[in-house]
Amino acid sequence: MASRYWMVSLPVQGSASSLWNRLQEQISKHSFDTPLYRLNVPNLRVGTLDSLLSLSDDLLKSNSFVEGVSQKIKRQIEELEKVSGVESNVLTVDGVPIDSYLTRFVWDEAKYPTISPLRDIVDNIHSQVAKTEDDLKIRVAEYNNVRSQLNAINRKQSGSLAVRDISNLVKPEDIIISEHLTTLLVVVPKYSQKEWLSSYETLTSYVVPRSSKKLYEDNEYALYSVTLFNRVADNFKTSAREKGFQIREFEYSPEAQESRKQELEKLVQDQESLRSSLLQWSYASYAEVFLSWMHFCAVRVFAESILRYGLPPSFLASVLAPSVKSEKKVRSILEGLCDSANSIYWKTEDEVGGAMAGLGGDSDAHPYVSFTINLA
Repeated sequence: MASRYWMVSLPVQGSASSLWNRLQEQISKHSFDTPLYRLNVPNLRVGTLDSLLSLSDDLLKSNSFVEGVSQKIKRQIEELEKVSGVESNVLTVDGVPIDSYLTRFVWDEAKYPTISPLRDIVDNIHSQVAKTEDDLKIRVAEYNNVRSQLNAINRKQSGSLAVRDISNLVKPEDIIISEHLTTLLVVVPKYSQKEWLSSYETLTSYVVPRSSKKLYEDNEYALYSVTLFNRVADNFKTSAREKGFQIREFEYSPEAQESRKQELEKLVQDQESLRSSLLQWSYASYAEVFLSWMHFCAVRVFAESILRYGLPPSFLASVLAPSVKSEKKVRSILEGLCDSANSIYWKTEDEVGGAMAGLGGDSDAHPYVSFTINLA
């Protein structure tokens, strides 16, 4: 699939079929590696010249908006597929790959009646795509909110012992709580473990001998338990901190642990459900936006061709996908099929200083309508 296409229209002097044959012959002879397709643009409702000129001023800006939304959805799809580890699916419109839909475009009369004024068609496309963009923002925000909550929990569970949640590291048998005894949890730097084991019984009086047990160890710290009398707990905490040992305040609660576990499981399920839903929505919405974008491009070809070549509508529209090295040759072929007497007025500014700018705001001006569509 090519990632870059040109949509062009050429003025018809005789018959459109004759011009199409000449174009095919020239491309086949001089740039055979350039795919060429005929673009079927219907006869749309022209309206007044003023309305057409006004519409032309908005076409480039509206095109950038619609194209931008399609790219946002495409990037969202790629991100979701990457997160889930699934193989990328081919993006389609009505079951047809997007490049095939572009090169075999057929106007959807039911969706965009050709009797409608051009401005109404463009505004309709713009409003539909704007609504899709709003929906995308809402859905992505909901998905990211759940992801953020999960990330916060994971950070608490994967950080160092100095800051992480330790509830899942402590078992019921590690804790002694009675009328007179209590168990404290202490975070000890790894290099200070020998000092801890040799000194904890003497940090205060009434520490249960040999009661300290290592519960967990990471790259920086070790988590120890120690049992002592309730009435000396505050003294012990003070002495421990003076020696660089960190007391982790902890109250063992099976109910709280179960609640946290259920919360985590629900967030994981919610994230997967939202991810799957967002991905399916993105596939469908990309197809809708791409369909709208191609109809918009057809309107653009029609409007700019009328302004360029006049009435009644008499132009040949086509889609080409030249390689970078073939672009100059294809441009030369297209220009050769136009009225050469007027070509000087449509040279690029690099070729003719102060030359007329292209209709629709394209940076390159040619004696024919031309703009680029990027699918990548």
